[in-house]
Parts: sequence; structure tokens; C-alpha cells
Amino acid sequence: MKEDDPSALPGEPEAAAGELTHFDAEGRARMVDVSAKPETARLARARGEVVMQPATLERIQRGTVSKGDVLGVARLAGIMAAKRTADLIPLCHPLPLASVALDFTLLPPDRVAIESTVRVTARTGAEMEALTAVSVAALTLYDMCKAIDRGMRIEGIRLVEKMGGKSGHFRAVGAEESAEAGSGEPLPGG
Repeated sequence: MKEDDPSALPGEPEAAAGELTHFDAEGRARMVDVSAKPETARLARARGEVVMQPATLERIQRGTVSKGDVLGVARLAGIMAAKRTADLIPLCHPLPLASVALDFTLLPPDRVAIESTVRVTARTGAEMEALTAVSVAALTLYDMCKAIDRGMRIEGIRLVEKMGGKSGHFRAVGAEESAEAGSGEPLPGG
């Protein structure tokens, strides 16, 4: 164990870069001890898409889906899910989230892009919260529209950016290009 590694505890092996940290020396699952890490401002962004029939996308855009405001409900579900991530993912730390935002972009002819941005000041990052927000928003969109399109697909859920903490700034290759790839328009209030 290195003396300058604030996350290592006595008797625990130091994790090398890229190693999994949710297992102890005997291979048992554990919650990583972050108590010695400093609190820093952190940001995580995630993206995903829901692919559907063009007619389904048109109904979402016109607001004629019988269950109501598809994207409004999906936005609330994603925000609520981000706040409950530690209840869903067993080894996640509960975080005092400062902000969760979800944006939806219609990408004709057949998809809705979802992006979440999560901000927190904490000892660990909010990547799981951002990914959970996108995942649950996509599932909610599916649920709201399944009566008219059971063939919808949820695709490409991924972390596109994280900032803060010891590991610094990460931006996925092509992250900005994928945001600009479609000719879609962000939705009002998105």
C-alpha cells in the first residue's frame, strides 16, 4: 500500500490504474471506502437513444400519445432514478446531487436521443447516476409508447463525459460528433 493513496486502507491492496476496486483481496464484493478523498465538484454526462417507427416519433412530436406527455414523464422518471441510483446499484455511494438535467432531441425519421447531465460536489463521481437517468428515461419512453410500437429499441447508452476527481476529465471519442450527428432539434424545456 502506498502511503500517499488516500483511498487505500490498511490491509487492502492498492488498486492499479484500470483495476476493479469493488472486490477485496479475497474477491468479495465491497463498497469502496472514499472517506479520505476530498470533496470536489464533479459532472457526468450520458447518452442513449430510443429507436422506433417513424409514426411513433410523429405522435410523440405532435403530443398525441394516449398516455400523455411522453417526454415530460420520461424526464421526471430519469431525474427520480438518478436520485435513487444507490438504491438500485448495490455498491454505489449515495450522493447529494446538486443537479440532474435530461434533454431529449427528436432525430427524424425514427429516434429520440436522450442526454443526462448530473452535477455533484462529493468524494466520488456521478457516472452511474447519469447512466441510470438515461436508462430509466428510455425505459419510460418505451412504456409510454409500447401500445403503439412494441418493436422500439433502446440503444447506445454510454458515458460521454466526466469531470472532477482524481482521474480528471474524460470525454468519449466522438462524443461531440454524436450530439451533432442528427438534424434533430432539442425540445423546448429540454
